[in-house]
Amino acid sequence: MRAKLRPDWRTAGIVIAIFLAQSVAPSWADGKIVGFSAAIAPGTIVVRTGERRLYLVLGFGAALRYKVGVGRVGRQWTGSTVIDGKYIRPNWAPPDAVRRDKPGLPKLIASGAPENPMGEAALTLAGGEYAIHGTNVPNSIGGFVSYGCIRMYNSDIVDLYSRVSVGSPVLVTR
Repeated sequence: MRAKLRPDWRTAGIVIAIFLAQSVAPSWADGKIVGFSAAIAPGTIVVRTGERRLYLVLGFGAALRYKVGVGRVGRQWTGSTVIDGKYIRPNWAPPDAVRRDKPGLPKLIASGAPENPMGEAALTLAGGEYAIHGTNVPNSIGGFVSYGCIRMYNSDIVDLYSRVSVGSPVLVTR
């Protein structure tokens, strides 16, 4: 007697999400496709600071997951915002909070300078001085390390940069 095959819609959704992820940029970096069951619109970036993970929701029950560095104790924030700018190898103007702690910093650090913490790309966030950006200190990824920005490996921020647009929603949770 032959067993009846029943379609597994969750698996089918993940297969579709893999196809969509690869069709956007066939050579994605370290992002890993994982199940993601929260009812959040595709194209939304979700940062879970407690996990030190960033998810790009693909839909169909799947997301791309990246390891990130997040704000130190007392520097973390939660809420929703949108991407308001996209920059490749940006200059960096240290925010006031950083300059108070490190008064010797110049007002502007040029793109590519070893002390520029922005890395290969940055996605600036509306409503504050925060960004999702690459890093010149890759061993900081996975830790509570920043003044509130979300740090990614340079290969990962370049990949994420190619997948999102100005106006893409961002949700940061604990």
